[in-house]
Formats: sequence, structure tokens, C-alpha cells
Amino acid sequence: MIELATTPTQIRIDEMTKAEATQLLNGLGMTLSEAVNLFLKQVILRRGIPFDIAYPETVREFKPEVIEAMEEAKCISRDPDMKRHHSFSEAMEK
Repeated sequence: MIELATTPTQIRIDEMTKAEATQLLNGLGMTLSEAVNLFLKQVILRRGIPFDIAYPETVREFKPEVIEAMEEAKCISRDPDMKRHHSFSEAMEK
């Protein structure tokens, strides 16, 4: 295996994140530096972040007006007196 020259790089990492990641990586037989190198090589190979970045479903936060609209829609859908439509075009008819 060809060993390429390395360059020192400084990054800021939350203390707890670094400790947890280091422990996990050590269990996999890797150093934090090796994991960062692996990540960067995947970024180059895939020409982007090598995984999806999204809020977990349990953490997703909505703007107050969106929550209000969702609650209103829920109430409307449960209201037995609300006029029902079978299609969008029917709902748009006056």
C-alpha cells in the first residue's frame, strides 16, 4: 500500500461527540483520523455527502402556523357536518 504524505488539519468537534465517536471507532479498530479520512474519501468518490442529512421523524419541528394548519385540517377531517367532496375539481365548483 502506498502511503501518501499527510497534512495536519484542525477541526472543532464538540467534546462529547468526539469522546463518543472515538470510543465507537476504537471498537471498530479505527482512529478518529482514519474515520475522517475515510469520510473525506467518500465525499470525493460520491461528489457529495455520502449519506442523507435529515431530521429524524421524532425530532422534526414545524413552524407554529404549520402546526396550527395541521390541527385545523385534523378537526375538519373529523367533523361529520363538513361537506365532503369526491374530487378536487368537485371541491372547486361553486
